[in-house]
Amino acid sequence: MSAPVKPVNLMAYQMVLYSRALHPELFPLRTRRVVRGDGFELEAWAMDGGHMLRFERHSLCACEVLYDREDRMPEEGVVTNFLVVGDRDFDHRFEREKVNYMTTVQSETLSENLYLATLEEMLAHSRSTAPLLHLWNDGVGRCLSMIDIQVEKREVHAQCYHLIANGGAVIRTQTIFEHRPK
Repeated sequence: MSAPVKPVNLMAYQMVLYSRALHPELFPLRTRRVVRGDGFELEAWAMDGGHMLRFERHSLCACEVLYDREDRMPEEGVVTNFLVVGDRDFDHRFEREKVNYMTTVQSETLSENLYLATLEEMLAHSRSTAPLLHLWNDGVGRCLSMIDIQVEKREVHAQCYHLIANGGAVIRTQTIFEHRPK
């Protein structure tokens, strides 16, 4: 008989914004995508239940990380960090590079039936939008990390969804990086 799987703890999940690059070896990356816009680049990395967005424009390199790290994250270059329990909005201006960062984070725990319906809805959505998609099994059931990216002339939007079967956890983020003309 195997030991029961401990339900996911949303209190372990945090969102961190850095004003510097982070090395990919710090994270168990599963898949990635790079998109470019008017003078900027966004690289998206999906992990089991988490993501990293790396935005570059001129001298700015900013990284958003959502991850359930039990060990310590790098401290150098942290602009903000917060737990992803409930709903949260955060805005930051990188004045020197004239870049605005905006994010909204929502998390919830669903019943098994609602979780499975949400997972099927997200899989159906992925067939029409071709997002960055990572599927895995956490020992309890099917899980999903999905990053849907839209590039505009002066901004990029990234909607990230993380569904973790163990505990029925759903984490949604919507992030916008926009640059203003100089």
